[in-house]
Amino acid sequence: MIRVGLAQINAKVGDIEGNLNKILTYISSAKNSGVDILCFPELSVTGYPPEDLLLKPNFINDSIDTIDEIRKASGNITVIVGFPDKKEDIYNAAAIIHNKKVIDVYHKRYLPNYGVFDENRYFQSGTRAPVYKLDDVIFGVNICEDIWYPGDPTRRQALLGDAQIIINISSSPYYASKVASRERMLMTRARDNSVNVVFCNMVGGQDELVFDGHSVVIGESGDIIARAKSFEEDLLIADINVNRVFRSRIHDPRRRKARHTLESHSEKAEVIDIKGQKSKDKVKAPIKSRIEEFNNKEEEILRALVLGTKDYVTKNGFKKVAIGLSGGIDSALVAAVAVDALGKKNVIGVAMPSMYSSKGSVSDSEKLANNLGIELINIPINKTFSSYNEMFSDVFKGKKHDITEENLQARIRGNILMSLSNKFGWLILTTGNKSEMSVGYCTLYGDMAGGFAVIKDVPKTIVYQLSNFYNKSKGKVVIPNSILNKPPSAELRPDQLDTDSLPHYEVLDPILKAYVEDDLSTEEIVSQGYKKSVVQKIIRMVDQNEYKRRQAPPGIKITSRAFGKDRRFPITNLYKA
Repeated sequence: MIRVGLAQINAKVGDIEGNLNKILTYISSAKNSGVDILCFPELSVTGYPPEDLLLKPNFINDSIDTIDEIRKASGNITVIVGFPDKKEDIYNAAAIIHNKKVIDVYHKRYLPNYGVFDENRYFQSGTRAPVYKLDDVIFGVNICEDIWYPGDPTRRQALLGDAQIIINISSSPYYASKVASRERMLMTRARDNSVNVVFCNMVGGQDELVFDGHSVVIGESGDIIARAKSFEEDLLIADINVNRVFRSRIHDPRRRKARHTLESHSEKAEVIDIKGQKSKDKVKAPIKSRIEEFNNKEEEILRALVLGTKDYVTKNGFKKVAIGLSGGIDSALVAAVAVDALGKKNVIGVAMPSMYSSKGSVSDSEKLANNLGIELINIPINKTFSSYNEMFSDVFKGKKHDITEENLQARIRGNILMSLSNKFGWLILTTGNKSEMSVGYCTLYGDMAGGFAVIKDVPKTIVYQLSNFYNKSKGKVVIPNSILNKPPSAELRPDQLDTDSLPHYEVLDPILKAYVEDDLSTEEIVSQGYKKSVVQKIIRMVDQNEYKRRQAPPGIKITSRAFGKDRRFPITNLYKA
């Protein structure tokens, strides 16, 4: 029996000293709990992803120096910690430390270079697949992407190295539905290799990414032994019975044949003896494995939005945020998320009604602010809008009012919000959703003006689902029913509705998912039952508005393919499918 600890920490990118102090604190706690092997997430010394900080030699050197501080604190506990290593090149690495010695450094073999990942830009691939012997326990270490492949290094470590445990340290970012699919993959690796899998994941928000935690310990038969909390820091401790691995393996002739084949074609496994011993407290009180339950879809997304917002605001040194409240569903959800993330005293709503704003929109904003307990500032824009119209009267003479005047209202509101930001140091949270951002149903320097876009990757239909769930989770109506039930409208002209310019969101959102996230062609989308002219119009709007999205503030990744680092299309693009 061996006791493992998974330190699921919220490491801050670039805060090497702060991350070190957190790591040392968790080492101390693990020692007190009789942990034999304690692992930390991928690049936990630097935070993930450090991006072009990795191109600064001093940053690499400072990170390596930090490993020496961890080494001194290790004592008789084995510590596995992620950091950027420097040899003849730069590597995404894991230090294996025991009894104040760096026993070995493992280099990540598979470097993801898709979606939000860009590791080939910075790192060289490792080539080794060693295992480590601690008393009678043999374990292998690999990093994040390494375990997503069914073959090496996991197979080699388990088959040739006789590893009873595979420890994978990871910084696996969140999107809806990924948590369950990732765990299924880990269960498959455990079963296929008759090996215990220890998966230690990062938690926290970093720019557009959220790391969900959900660290897990899986038995050799694919059963869940322990699972950590979601979207918060945690120290998960579990006892693993490694003797079950041998019994499982001798009953599997396929595995023995696979080992024989691999041995005949490969060099002998690299086994590194740690030459220490497990925690000196040989008689440990048994612990009850803790298995945290998964959240439902809406709760999971909401917790990701709250964590992403909280960490973006606080890690960047802001204390308060302001939100333009229009009386609509989007701004209502953003305000609710902000209150959960930062507390009601740190959220300010700003109502900016015009002559086109309905009475209901103004009163709905007041109801929402009252229900959330936030301050509401009311700044009407009628005089300013009239002044703009007068200023342009000669230049626009003979021209009808059109989108120009609509956008003027949005830009006046953007100016007001940014002025409040400048004067009081508040971060402005924008309120545009993914449906609007996809088709350009938003105004540059208007409703797009701000520092962080909370629901930038949340489709409109999901906005409604989250808002309804929010009320249900609070056990009362926080977001007023009048907001939930009103038809969506920008209210920039008389009787305006979103459906004047767009299909119903129940039609629009599936088309957008098919085109933006799944890369389906016009014909493939039409074959799903959508009208060809509608599909062509939506695709044209998506393609034409890349320039707007490039100028949008960052926002939290929720879907499998978000705008930003996840989806990179040229602005000047003449290709038409």
